[in-house]
Amino acid sequence: MAQPVVLLGAGRRDVCGEFPLARIAAVRPVLLVDPDPPAWARAYMSGHLAADPAGEARTAEAVLRYTAGDPVGGVLTWSGEHLLTAAQVAGRLGLPGMAPETAAVCADPVASRALLLRHRVPTAGPEDPEATEGPLVSVEAVVLDDEVRIVALTRTTTGPPPARRPLRHCVHAHDGLLHNRFLRQCVERAVRALGLTHTVAHLTLRLTARGPRVLGVAPHLPGDLIPLLVERATGVDLAGAAAALATGGLPDVTPTRQRAAAVQFAYPAMTGRLTDLWLDPAAGHEPAAERMVLTRRTGDPVTAAPHADVTDRLAHWVATGEDAAECEETLRHMARHLTATVTPTAETYAA
Repeated sequence: MAQPVVLLGAGRRDVCGEFPLARIAAVRPVLLVDPDPPAWARAYMSGHLAADPAGEARTAEAVLRYTAGDPVGGVLTWSGEHLLTAAQVAGRLGLPGMAPETAAVCADPVASRALLLRHRVPTAGPEDPEATEGPLVSVEAVVLDDEVRIVALTRTTTGPPPARRPLRHCVHAHDGLLHNRFLRQCVERAVRALGLTHTVAHLTLRLTARGPRVLGVAPHLPGDLIPLLVERATGVDLAGAAAALATGGLPDVTPTRQRAAAVQFAYPAMTGRLTDLWLDPAAGHEPAAERMVLTRRTGDPVTAAPHADVTDRLAHWVATGEDAAECEETLRHMARHLTATVTPTAETYAA
C-alpha cells in the first residue's frame, strides 16, 4: 500500500471543494491534519491528527510522532496560511517540499512582491490603478525544476468594488493567451524569482495596456473549483500532479481534452437575512450542466456583493462546452433555476 500524504487543513468545502481531495485520495491514503475535520472530508481520510496547522512547531512535532511508527510519503496544503508549516514538516522528514525561506516569502504578499520587483518582474499592488484595470487571469502551472509547464489559463470575471469577489471562472483548452510569449515570460520569471521547484502554482495576473502584471503567486492548488475546471477542459489532473510532486514523482500533464469549463458564483443582492433559497430540480436537466450546489441555508446572515466575502456565496454551478461562449450561455440558463430572497435586518437599516 502506498504511503499516505499529509494534508494540512481540509479548508472549506465550497472553496476548495471535494474534487481535489477525492482525486488525491484515489491514488494515495490521506492523513488529514486538522483540529476538527469537516464531515464531508472524512470519507477521504485514512487517518487524522487533531492539530492546528497554523501552529508550526506543534504540528511538526505531532506529525513526527506519528511518522515514528507510520512513515508518510509527502506533505501537501492548499492554504497559503499553512505553506511554512508544510515546508518545515517536509524538511524535518526529509521529504520533497519548498525550502522554509521560500515558503515564508510566498505566504507574505508584501515580501513576495518585493522579491518579484527586485528581479524586475512586472507586478501590480493593491495601491496601483493597474491592479483593477484590464482582464483578470490566472495561470495554472506545474513546475519541474527549471521547467515551467503552463497547463491551463483561467479567465475570471469579478463583482463590484470594493470587494471585487470572483463571479465566474472559465478555462478553455484553446485559449489564445496560452501562446502569448509575454505572458509566458512573465510567469517564468515570477516562478524563478521566487525559487519555486516541483510544485503546482497558481499565478494571478492583470492584463494591462503595458503588458501582464503579476498580482500574486500561490505555490499550491487553487481553490474555487479551478482544478475541476482544468480537468474538465483539458483532462489534466492538477490535484494528482500536486500529490505526485509532493511524494517525489513526476506527473503526466499531457492534455487529453480540448474543451471548456466554467463555474459561476451567486452572491446576495442585499445585506440581511436569507429567508428563501431554492433550487429548481429542472436544473439537473440542463444538458451541459456539471453541477449546481447551494452553499448557504435559509436563516443565514449574508452580505451584499460589493462587500461580500466567499462565505456569503449562495450557490455555485458548473458548465462544460466546446468553448467559453457555450459555457457562458449554459451558466446563464442555469442561473434561472435559483431563487433567493434576503430580508434586510435592523442592523442593515442602521448601517
